[in-house]
Amino acid sequence: MTTDQAILFALFGAVFGLLLWGRIRYDLVAFSALIVAVLLGVVPTHEAFSGFGHPATMVVALVLVVSAGLVRSGVVYMITRTLIDASRPLARHIAIMGGVGAVLSAFMNNVAALALLMPVDIQTARKAGRPVALSLMPLSFATILGGMVTLIGTPPNIIIAAIREDALGAPFAMFDFAPVGGLTALAGLAFVALVGWRLIPAPQRAAREPAAAIGDYIAELVVPEGSELIGKRLSELDEIAAKNDVQIIGLVRGGKRRYGTQRNTRLEAGDALVIEASPEALDEFRAATKLDFAEEKRKEAL
Repeated sequence: MTTDQAILFALFGAVFGLLLWGRIRYDLVAFSALIVAVLLGVVPTHEAFSGFGHPATMVVALVLVVSAGLVRSGVVYMITRTLIDASRPLARHIAIMGGVGAVLSAFMNNVAALALLMPVDIQTARKAGRPVALSLMPLSFATILGGMVTLIGTPPNIIIAAIREDALGAPFAMFDFAPVGGLTALAGLAFVALVGWRLIPAPQRAAREPAAAIGDYIAELVVPEGSELIGKRLSELDEIAAKNDVQIIGLVRGGKRRYGTQRNTRLEAGDALVIEASPEALDEFRAATKLDFAEEKRKEAL
């Protein structure tokens, strides 16, 4: 073993040790290792940052941009709220939720896909009264499996395509991974939905979850200018309110509370809906209706 090889192996061991330790951010660990390798001469100075210009790095960055676009457009929320039902059996819920996660992770970063779907899955588990762990781990597996289907689904596929282009002059196409990756994903998803979740150790039930300890509270959500709700009767929001487990208990207009339920009152810009709900349900309802918190409007006015 040469001196350079010994230094590289020592650096790799130090990096893995620091990552397992978990006290230092992984990006700082990786960047520090690169700087040390340059200072010790095992990595040429002119090639130290060449990886940032590699096509694979650029594609991964673009995938993250697409992921952010899907989040902010509300597409993922619309899909999940349409397909997910807390009354379904767990196996069917895992199959549907995992299928959505697998499809999303085929076209976006699988970590981002998991982060998007986790709140929905957690809320669904709470509504169904079952342990969250029984569906979160299968969801994680599903997003990993879905990433194998396309070129951009997972960074290793992108790297392999780049290496193939360097060696043969042509990279893999977008769906060249689909025949093998798609069948593997389907088989894995079927196993997780039918058998895998049964092998997860039963979690110990806590006395009360942190969110449950908070309980329901009252909040005001304001109808903004240009909202799709303007002109609709308050009773037309009953369905989406029931779906998100919130209760509309009143209406404030012009700074004054209206008496009664006001079910037939047509909404106007600036109206405030008085809502009773848990924190998670309130946030879901606000995202679905695109309403603003009353405090935000007060801060803007000040």
